[in-house]
Order: sequence, then structure tokens, then C-alpha cells
Amino acid sequence: MYRNLLIPVAYEPGFDLKRELEIAKALQAPGGRVTLLHVMDPVPFYAIDYMPEGWREELVAAIKADMSAQSADIPGAGVAVTDGDPGRAVLDWINAEGVDCVVLASHRSDRALFGSTASWVARHATCAVHLIREPTGAAD
Repeated sequence: MYRNLLIPVAYEPGFDLKRELEIAKALQAPGGRVTLLHVMDPVPFYAIDYMPEGWREELVAAIKADMSAQSADIPGAGVAVTDGDPGRAVLDWINAEGVDCVVLASHRSDRALFGSTASWVARHATCAVHLIREPTGAAD
């Protein structure tokens, strides 16, 4: 059982947190916490002038609201949004927050290898990593 779990959340087409949430709930120690973390890519410098006023704050609020709603039945669940390269930002969060287990889904479509973020975290994390792959027989 783990006291401080992290679920990195990638908003991609077809993303679904059910498996990650079920696993984190099963691994969570009584009184433990689960944090859902989304890492936002920086907006390219050439596009920033075209973004409407307040766009980032609105997007962060919407992401946090969605993650909060999805994790509402997990005691001690929290949400956070940060910026940067996803793999490095997840590792920075692990180290800064004392995470003892990451529950992470691989988002690679060919199922032969893990996605780059999952591979990076699995290789470099200083804590346990529970990596979820696509179920056998998933549609191509």
C-alpha cells in the first residue's frame, strides 16, 4: 500500500482514466493521497500573441474541474497542473512531493513499446511505477 500516489493525466483522443483510478484506489494506503497531474506543453512563442486574454487560466480551471470530477470517489484525491516536458515534469513532481508510486498508462498505439513519457518515467523514477499497457486483444 502506498501513501502518496501520482497519476499523470494526458488529455489525448480516447483518453480514459478508469483503469488508472481503479488501480490507484486499490494501491492507496488508508489515509493516503492520490494526485492527478496534467502537464501542459508550453505555447510556442510565435503563437502566444494569438491566444485570447485569460485562455490559460480558463484551460487550467477546466482541466482541474474535469480531473476532480473523475477522481471524486477517491478519498484524499487532489489535482494539479504544471508546465513543461511531460516526462521531466512528472519526475520533478515525484521528487518534490515525495511520491512513492506512479500509476501511469502507456499511450503508444502500436503496443510494441511504451510511449516516450511512460518509458522516461519508468527508467528514471525513484519510486515504484505501475505501468498499464493496452489490454491484449485491444482493437488496432
